[in-house]
Amino acid sequence: MDSAVLSITYLGPVQWYQKLHRTEQVLIEGHEHFTKQTYRNRCHIATDHGLQALTVPVVHDASQGIRDIRISDHGNWQHLHWQALQSAYGESPFFEYYMDDLRPFYEKRWDYLYDFDMALTEVLCALVDIRPKIGQTPRFLTTEEWTDRNVTDLRNAIRPKNPPADPDFCPKPYYQVYGQQWGFMENLSIADLLFNEGNESILYL
Repeated sequence: MDSAVLSITYLGPVQWYQKLHRTEQVLIEGHEHFTKQTYRNRCHIATDHGLQALTVPVVHDASQGIRDIRISDHGNWQHLHWQALQSAYGESPFFEYYMDDLRPFYEKRWDYLYDFDMALTEVLCALVDIRPKIGQTPRFLTTEEWTDRNVTDLRNAIRPKNPPADPDFCPKPYYQVYGQQWGFMENLSIADLLFNEGNESILYL
């Protein structure tokens, strides 16, 4: 794929990072309105109880653009998310190797979801060892407008609920801590791939 536009993600799914890795030029959408129940502020991890969703609480105003969405301090979410990651992946092969790179995101206070997601994405790209060419959208454009510019619109193509078919993404099983208990869970957070596969994660992408 030559060019694509993607929305921000929180510990985005493997599919999202595959697009980063395999697309020559990626534009991150910075002018859309926030959409609830999406990967913009949610990720999925594998736990001993099965699939678990972690959601960053936000102060949501339908009139605000994505860059203006503030993170809420409600519920001590950073502490709870870090505890969940430790509990889920503490026994994984590579959690100890990478945890010091990710821990600061659960200690420092962040005001805006967009800034938090983008900073986290940058660190995760470095850990997975991919070097995507990432730019920012200059303004909001419709799917048709992006198509006219030969840019593939993936802003709503990668989503937790009812995702459309993606012939370019064929998830293959890899080792997961709870694989024997629950079977392989596909397209989880990139954190799942990283903690289980380490420096071989890039080969999966």
